[in-house]
Amino acid sequence: MPQIAHSIVDKSPSQVELSKDLMMRNYLADSRPWVVAYSGGKDSTLVLQLVYELIYSLEKEQRKPVFVIASDTRVEAPNVESYLDQRIKEICLHAAANELPIHAELAQPTAEQSFWFNLIGKGYPPPTRWFRWCTSKMKIKPMQTAIENVIAEFGSVILLLGTRTSESSQRSYTMGKRELSSRKLNPHHEIANALVLAPIADWSSDDVWEYLFTNNPPPWGGSHDFMLDLYRQANGGECPVVMDLNTPSCGGSRFGCWTCTVVKTDKSMESFIENGEEWMTPLNEYRNWLKEIREDESRRSPIRRNGSEGQGPFIASTRKEMLQRLLETERQVQQSLISDEEIVAIQKQWTDDFDIMDSAFMIAEQFGREPWTILHQIH
Repeated sequence: MPQIAHSIVDKSPSQVELSKDLMMRNYLADSRPWVVAYSGGKDSTLVLQLVYELIYSLEKEQRKPVFVIASDTRVEAPNVESYLDQRIKEICLHAAANELPIHAELAQPTAEQSFWFNLIGKGYPPPTRWFRWCTSKMKIKPMQTAIENVIAEFGSVILLLGTRTSESSQRSYTMGKRELSSRKLNPHHEIANALVLAPIADWSSDDVWEYLFTNNPPPWGGSHDFMLDLYRQANGGECPVVMDLNTPSCGGSRFGCWTCTVVKTDKSMESFIENGEEWMTPLNEYRNWLKEIREDESRRSPIRRNGSEGQGPFIASTRKEMLQRLLETERQVQQSLISDEEIVAIQKQWTDDFDIMDSAFMIAEQFGREPWTILHQIH
């Protein structure tokens, strides 16, 4: 990414005004609430800022609900996860204090949708480009559920995405195929009663950086400084809000899940480490180990989960080793990496598959964890 100070370019304000005009016309055209899909990255942050500025410009009786939904896969890089959580809290507090009809929430996978349950519990191999099971379970389904909850209450929504035609050839092709109405709305092809609006589709990356850099701090408080610093450290883009499987997977220099094994090396995490975040080294080592053992056939069952012959899930000893090493990594980085709910779900799966000794609980106990205590809360 170029230095922010040098990324400001001379341009007509028409691009900004065109987007603001498009948003204003759509906002006032009907009573559908808006849903902003927010990742914490530059594009979705820009969309959220434009929405905030729009609402501020309207009289109180003209305003309608806006839901800001952020995707937390539970395996975001801890610094990104902390930033995203802080942002959601800032938005909620600011909206409540200023009587704005803005509601922000984190959409998370359930324990059974989580990365650790599927990897360690069910023994799925770490994701590859050809078996990217994580995207649907950890991103698409939780976001869809959150959006469908809003639809259940209001009947229909307009979903705002920060997608831009210049981001990638694949995404540009996908966006270009859509037929645009006069309001530039498209029906979402997987979520019923959801219309999609991409208000910054024609913005360049320089346009985005210029607006964020020159309109800092954002209306909800805090500042963009930490996000800008994240980009400098990660040396590239963010992991986009994924709403369907046509969206390119994270990878390369994008910051996303610290467990991502789709790419050969996690350039983003390595850049974080090189730029002063040495504490993340154990995360990178664990991620690299997962990628290494994925190719080891001796760690895999010769029977698939459906009972057919072929390379199946990880064997029991490897699943136990993965949990042991994960909790060791958790202790090293002094950050929570796996929840008690996930460990309970893993133990339940192990009991179904091979274990009668509560092995997951015994491993957790070695690290001062007592996940079984939540069973009393559940029941």
